[in-house]
Amino acid sequence: MQTNEQFVEQIQNVLNTFTGFITGIAVISLVVGAIGIANIMLVSVTERTREIGIMKAVGFQNRDILQLFLVEAVILGLIGSVVGILVGILGGYAVTRVLDLPFTFPLEWAVIAVVVGIVVGVVAGLYPAWDGARTDPIEALRYE
Repeated sequence: MQTNEQFVEQIQNVLNTFTGFITGIAVISLVVGAIGIANIMLVSVTERTREIGIMKAVGFQNRDILQLFLVEAVILGLIGSVVGILVGILGGYAVTRVLDLPFTFPLEWAVIAVVVGIVVGVVAGLYPAWDGARTDPIEALRYE
């Protein structure tokens, strides 16, 4: 025999374990996303070395080039977070339909997801942007 309190405690333990599991998956996804954004930005800087040289020769400052690549990284993070929110909504809706539960969508978590996506974009794009900004214009113009 179990009391109601023991049953509630058992359900809370299962929910806490499930929450920890989902949180772990989210953290791993953020790290993978950050590595992906950093990789894309490093490739973008490498492919656009000649363009960076031309911009510097024309008079662009280091901060202009840094800003250009950071904005690109922020856009990647923003797009990734919005797509993630949409996939999460669709997945959550499908699961709630299968389990016959009410579907709720907390809007504040969507805002947090977008902010986290932007922060991950900035953090992941900082080194590639800095690397592109400190490129020597003469060497960049010779780059093929």
